[in-house]
Amino acid sequence: MPSLDGAVVLVTGANGGIGTTFVHAALARGAAKVYATARNPRTWDDPRVVPLALDVTDPVSIQAAVEAAPDVTVLINNAGVSASSPGILTHTDEEIRQSVETNFVGPLLLARAFAPILSAKDGAAIIDIHSALSWYAVAGIYSATKAALWSATNSLRLELAPAGVHVVGVHVGWVDTPMAAGTTDPKVDPADLVRSVLDATEAGEHEVLADETSVRAKAGLSAPLEAVYPELAAAKA
Repeated sequence: MPSLDGAVVLVTGANGGIGTTFVHAALARGAAKVYATARNPRTWDDPRVVPLALDVTDPVSIQAAVEAAPDVTVLINNAGVSASSPGILTHTDEEIRQSVETNFVGPLLLARAFAPILSAKDGAAIIDIHSALSWYAVAGIYSATKAALWSATNSLRLELAPAGVHVVGVHVGWVDTPMAAGTTDPKVDPADLVRSVLDATEAGEHEVLADETSVRAKAGLSAPLEAVYPELAAAKA
């Protein structure tokens, strides 16, 4: 069973609101070391935190991270980007490619790169941060890439289970971070999100539905499309 006590954790996107919360929460649960990664890593006031440069869209940077952090036992794929508009047909080529590389390809390549390291450790885990929008395609390329990551996480879970690596997929709606500053919709406190994720990981659970939005979105997978997307029915009228 995975445990944060004594773990060596690598967090992508550690400079952001959720990533920073993961760093502090892992330490509070007894992590021995946390690699806090970002394109431009910041300084930390705790010697247990190791700033590490990582661009998840760059295979060379990923390999350098693997070489710099061969003691990792828990990988948290948290880094992500969103596009400027919700319409998938209105995204620029750059937005589409950046979203695919950051939200899907990067986490998958990181998981593949760290898999041999994690497979050799007891109590190893991968945590992938998806979104409620994995199951509700109203955010264009963001929804598409998070849906792809959800599917990849399911594949990773099956392939890594025989090696004892526990894989957790996380779904959540709005989180109260600067990225969600422009919405007035209900938001999850980052501390509550991270607490639920780490609780689930240490309990051996495979999936986290961190808010009611995610619960409804998953339930909608079995509903008729016209019920999930009333716009379709309206278009027929």
